[in-house]
Amino acid sequence: MNIFRSLKYRNFKLFFYGQSISLIGTWMQKTAVSWLVYRLTGSALLLGLVAFASLIPSLILSPYAGSLIDRHNRYKILVITQIISMMQAGALAAIIFFKFYNIPAIIFLSLVQGIINAFDVTCRQSLMVEMVDQKEDLPNAIALNSTMANLARIVGPAMAGVILSTFGEDFCFVGNFLSYIPVLLCLFLMKLNLGVTQRSEKSIWIELEEGFKYVSSDRELSSMILMIGISSLFVIPFNTLMPIFAKDLFHGDAGTFSWFESAAGLGSVISAMYLANLRSAKPLKRIIVLASTIFGVSLIMLAYSGILSLALVFMAFGGIGMMAQTSAINTYIQTHTIPEMRARAISYYIMAYQGMIPIGSLLIGWTAQAFGPRLAVCLAGIIGLCATAMFVVYQNKRSGRQLSFQTILHLR
Repeated sequence: MNIFRSLKYRNFKLFFYGQSISLIGTWMQKTAVSWLVYRLTGSALLLGLVAFASLIPSLILSPYAGSLIDRHNRYKILVITQIISMMQAGALAAIIFFKFYNIPAIIFLSLVQGIINAFDVTCRQSLMVEMVDQKEDLPNAIALNSTMANLARIVGPAMAGVILSTFGEDFCFVGNFLSYIPVLLCLFLMKLNLGVTQRSEKSIWIELEEGFKYVSSDRELSSMILMIGISSLFVIPFNTLMPIFAKDLFHGDAGTFSWFESAAGLGSVISAMYLANLRSAKPLKRIIVLASTIFGVSLIMLAYSGILSLALVFMAFGGIGMMAQTSAINTYIQTHTIPEMRARAISYYIMAYQGMIPIGSLLIGWTAQAFGPRLAVCLAGIIGLCATAMFVVYQNKRSGRQLSFQTILHLR
């Protein structure tokens, strides 16, 4: 099938299969951490703090990581980050298995994982182009990678819901630790021809500055990064409050919480499969606008849904919008960046995407604590729609034509 055309490349296929298993474990752990922290503390603010600790390193370290990765062998860096991630997962599994329910320890280990991810995610994204022999298949590979990630977002929380209810939290953490074994095996089986990495005579800080100048001087790239930054700061962190929706607003349990995560994952898979079937990168700007609009409207509807089934439907539409927005921006950056600046450009995307979410998690956690979770999610949707309107106005000024919703709907 055309939608799976990138899997014909051996290296990408190994990467795809290995990461699929690992990400299921990651989502099992993520669901278990959120549920455990809220079960033990009942605090929306602490939920936001855990998310903050796991993602704030991306804000600080991603640009440095991009410069470092451009100077070294990306494959070796990826292997190292996966091994360290496995060690971190093992440490977290150990403290939960022995029932050492210490919130500061969980926050610290979340911070360690965030530091690892600042290098790992940038490395994985910049290495993607090396796994696909023909550049025209790169958007398909990126979309398939997103499909895999979001399938894991369905399967992982669903499995976590069953395991949490049947066996307990420790099995979720041990499962994540074991999930790193197949991804490491697949990495060792890959045969990448990266060539010899030329040692730069420039300081890494000078290269970091060059990366910033490159991104900021390209108005299209900088507008995309600004868009994802606003979304990550004010809109995407709505997901932090889903344990509160599941437990307090809909009087559910861990299984109910997993339904919310799986609904968002299902929407994301639908969106990713559509993007994987695109034949060119031309309609990406229109997709970004349409997806951002769907995202904002869905959150407003989700905020005041009084019926669980209806809330899950809007959660799924939110997943469609969020996935299409982030993946389309990611694809645009990777396909419109010169090779020697790719890792640095991607690092600024990661900084804006993952780096803003932790600050947003604290903000939405505080807002929910002060004004209630429903109003907090509603405000996130409204801000998302305002950001989309500003993006459309900016694109209209640059192109000198009207980017209307009639043209947005004709994504050819």
